[in-house]
Amino acid sequence: MDSPSPRWLTEEEKLAWLGLVSAMVRLPAALDAQLQRDAGISHFEYQVLSGLSMSAERTLRMSELAQMSDGSLSRLSHVISRLEKRGWVRRTPDPADGRYTLAVLTDDGWDKVVASAPGHVEAVRALVVDPLTRTQLRQLTEITRRINHAIDPGGTCTG
Repeated sequence: MDSPSPRWLTEEEKLAWLGLVSAMVRLPAALDAQLQRDAGISHFEYQVLSGLSMSAERTLRMSELAQMSDGSLSRLSHVISRLEKRGWVRRTPDPADGRYTLAVLTDDGWDKVVASAPGHVEAVRALVVDPLTRTQLRQLTEITRRINHAIDPGGTCTG
């Protein structure tokens, strides 16, 4: 039995794919550089602090925070350790179920997010939002929703 031949990309598909790959590599690096320069934190650390800042009582189970920040539980645990040393986050057992650990944003952590957010949102605007028309922004929303659904049909991908 012959295996089907690959469905090679057309020139148009290849251009779209290579553009997406370039953006996927360069955008995180640019956002990380801005946060490192202006706030002394990585983009992933910012995602963690920001996720906690938007949660009820600034608290999330570690497993939920890992999912929200698009990181593994192992990676998150290492980052939380660094953030704890800086006094921005603390861990505590979940009183509802001791098998889980909660990450809690401290007041100093809240202050760090508040101080870091304006520069980060300005970078997001400059790199993603402002170069696009309103129509393109709506299209980007739909495009990323579809790509995320193709990656994870169960719906754990954000966007």
